[in-house]
Amino acid sequence: MALLHKATLTPTKLELLAGWLPGRRWHEAAAGELERVAAFRFDDPAGAVGIETMLVRFGVGSVHHVPLTYRDAPLPGCDAWLVGTTEHEVLGKRWVYDAAGDPVYLAALAGAIITGTGEAEEFVDVDGAGTLEQREPAMTARGTGVPDRAAPKVEEIRRIEEHGDHTVVHVGSLRIVILRRITDGDLPAAALTGRWDSQPEVILAYLSNG
Repeated sequence: MALLHKATLTPTKLELLAGWLPGRRWHEAAAGELERVAAFRFDDPAGAVGIETMLVRFGVGSVHHVPLTYRDAPLPGCDAWLVGTTEHEVLGKRWVYDAAGDPVYLAALAGAIITGTGEAEEFVDVDGAGTLEQREPAMTARGTGVPDRAAPKVEEIRRIEEHGDHTVVHVGSLRIVILRRITDGDLPAAALTGRWDSQPEVILAYLSNG
C-alpha cells in the first residue's frame, strides 16, 4: 500500500524534472512544456521510502520513463542520482532521487518482475487525521513472473551504466535494464510492462543474468 498526502510540493515534481531531464544522456529533446503522461507506485515494505514511476514528455516528444524515490534524508553515496530537493507541505524536506541508483527501488522492481506482481494500491490521507480514500492509479504495471526464483534482496549496487535509451544496473547476479524511452519491442522473458489509457502494453524494464 502506498500512503499519500494531500499536500503542495515546492518545487513540484515536474519543475524538478524539467530542469534535470535535459542533462540526461538518454533524454530526447522536444519543444513544449513538460507534462505527466501517467504514473504508478511501488510499496516500500519498511514504509520509509516513497517509490513512484513517472512517464513524462515535453510537448509531443518521446515519453520518458523516470522512476523516482522520495526520502526524508540524503542517501549516502547517491549524490550522482539526486534529482533535487523539495518541500512537502506535510512531510517536510524530501530528497528526490533517480531511482536507478536507489537499492529500495531496485528491490521493488526486481521483486515485481520475478513474483509477477504490479503497482501498489494508493490511499490518500484526506484530512491529516488518518481518513484514507483509495485512489485509482493513473496506469497499471505488471511483472511477467519468473518460475522458481525468489525476489532478491538488494544491498549493494555493483555498477550502473547509462546508455542512449536505457540504464543498466548490475546487482548481485542480476542485470536490471531500465528502458528510459517508451518504444515498441518484443517482450523479454522477465519484464515489467505498463499500460495506461488506450496505449498498448509497453515494456518498462527487464532482467537478465549479470
